[in-house]
Amino acid sequence: MSLPPEKASELKQLIHQQLSKMDVHGRIREILAETIREELAPDQQHLSTEDLIKALRRRGIIDDVMKELNFVTVSNLSGKTIKSVIDSVDQDLPSSPKQPVCFDKQSTLKKTNIDPTRRYLYLQVLGGKAFLEHLQEPEPLPGQVCSTFTLCLHYRNQRFRSKPVPCACEPDFHDGFLLEVHRENLGDGTRMADSTTMLSISDPIHMVLIKTDIFGETTLVASYFLEWRSVLGSENGVTNLTVELMGVGTESKVSVGILNIKLEMYPPLNQTLSQEVVNTQLALERQKTAEKERLFLVYAKQWWREYLQIRPSHNSRLVKIFAQDENGINRPVCSYIKPLRAGRLLDTPRQAARFVNVLGYERAPVIGGGGKQEQWCTLLAFLCRNKGDCEDHANLLCSLLLGYGLEAFVCVGTKAKGVPHAWVMTCGTDGTITFWESLTGHRYIHKPTNPDEPPLAEQPKPLYPYRTIGCVFNHQMFLGNCQPSDAVETCIFDLNDESKWKPMSEEAIKSVCAPGATTSLPPFPPLCASTIDASVTSNEIEMQLRLLVSEHRKDLGLTTVWEDQLSYLLSPALASYEFERTTSISAGNEEFQDAIRRAVPDGHTFKGFPIHFVYRNARRAFATCLRSPFCEEIICCRGDQVRLAVRVRVFTYPESACAVWIMFACKYRSVL
Repeated sequence: MSLPPEKASELKQLIHQQLSKMDVHGRIREILAETIREELAPDQQHLSTEDLIKALRRRGIIDDVMKELNFVTVSNLSGKTIKSVIDSVDQDLPSSPKQPVCFDKQSTLKKTNIDPTRRYLYLQVLGGKAFLEHLQEPEPLPGQVCSTFTLCLHYRNQRFRSKPVPCACEPDFHDGFLLEVHRENLGDGTRMADSTTMLSISDPIHMVLIKTDIFGETTLVASYFLEWRSVLGSENGVTNLTVELMGVGTESKVSVGILNIKLEMYPPLNQTLSQEVVNTQLALERQKTAEKERLFLVYAKQWWREYLQIRPSHNSRLVKIFAQDENGINRPVCSYIKPLRAGRLLDTPRQAARFVNVLGYERAPVIGGGGKQEQWCTLLAFLCRNKGDCEDHANLLCSLLLGYGLEAFVCVGTKAKGVPHAWVMTCGTDGTITFWESLTGHRYIHKPTNPDEPPLAEQPKPLYPYRTIGCVFNHQMFLGNCQPSDAVETCIFDLNDESKWKPMSEEAIKSVCAPGATTSLPPFPPLCASTIDASVTSNEIEMQLRLLVSEHRKDLGLTTVWEDQLSYLLSPALASYEFERTTSISAGNEEFQDAIRRAVPDGHTFKGFPIHFVYRNARRAFATCLRSPFCEEIICCRGDQVRLAVRVRVFTYPESACAVWIMFACKYRSVL
């Protein structure tokens, strides 16, 4: 009798877990060593499989295993079968001490290929406790959808993500992450980094904890920078840490929970440093960073005094020199920008703008009434949460445009009704100034109006929504607007003219914002490719929408007849809409319109309604669609020979961001 592949795989996994639990591989090794000592004659070269199996039977190992696995009889298992089971266990064991072992929740051993000439830090998360907000949360039943925690890590251009675990007072985190300590520079040939070299690597491990609710909505719970170098002064290169995670924004002084972490160096350190040497190095770095930040603050105060002396009204302009991150720490705004290359994940600056646009928009939460809560997120926190405020979007877009070789700046000012806002500006080599709205992906060419022109002279009408501008900045420059008026439409963007733009010293900015300038700067993570299957997700959302429409029409006493061919014909329109959003070029609509004319018989009427979302929740999207009178008219269509159609097209971008296009349509026989 043969088992189907999936059942065989499941059985093998169960056997594998039980063998690991019983430490069978350790007992086999002991018996093998004992058998070699006792039974191997000097003239023999090796033990046969049968010899080993006899030794295992004699010592009762096989009987114990069979009893644990609840098999009825042992005699049915041949030596070949037992050998294959033993081999399958041995395949999952590390072949040398240099290969670290990662444990998941089932304690299944996983083999990891590593370069023996490189140095690695193995970080294990061994559980959490004191997440008091979830103290009363009941334990989820098997298969029940519940809120989850996910831990995201970034270290030296490497990113990791834990398995989601149910939210609880003591979340069951059990994950291991293998971090390569020398990722960016290869060092002296194949020479492995020693303790002294690693002590000089000041990059922290950035840990971000995300909560995902049952509807797929994400919340930033905590952002923590782990100083890992204490492991260099610990015995055997192994240390255990208790990390207290603090909240974000207004709750940055409140503990949200504790993680138990184990750090281990691979290969083991030949020579560890004294803890005193490690502590002295860390203290010197903190002292050096504090001094640089103090000097920059002194310079910034002096610059601001000079700026106010130009014109007292400058005091009311939005000149943003410092901004608070999610941990409530004030950092120079220039430190939020860095040229960022997307590799092969994004091809053009306009595609980059589209990617930033489909990341969700959400203002920082605030408890109680009052003004807007300030929170400029670090890039990792923004990407892991997949949503943020306008400043987060502008910082990311500016970094990407700089990576594409453009001269890009973040602009801080206001839009209609004096609402503070941030957007991006690029300066062309021909002097063209282009505004990029990071929340929509729209681009605007700036043509200044001349306030000294006669009243009847024709002036360009601005299409952009921006009203005033206080400053512009990127990773190297900061300039305050010192023109008589801060209105965007009259502003001259000649950034080299110091009578119009007061610059900060580039050296001063570099001292605190250049990569590696201070240990307090969070390094920029690379972008990650999408893990979403666009076709599968499109089909799932489409099926859910069909069910929701049918139920809605049934409540109205209407029958629902779907026409698959008409649904398929809607695809080109959705592809055309996304192409236009990405390139600003309209193409393909002629073929779509011609196909629809052929599909709709004479005397029939066709109606279609396209809509765009940046989330994948079908029920939420359907509720939004029903709020549109035109869409509601299609979904609730009454008449003769009514045929309905719906098409969903999901376009994926890095960081699992999605543009979701939905089109509802109907055709029916017109009755006079």
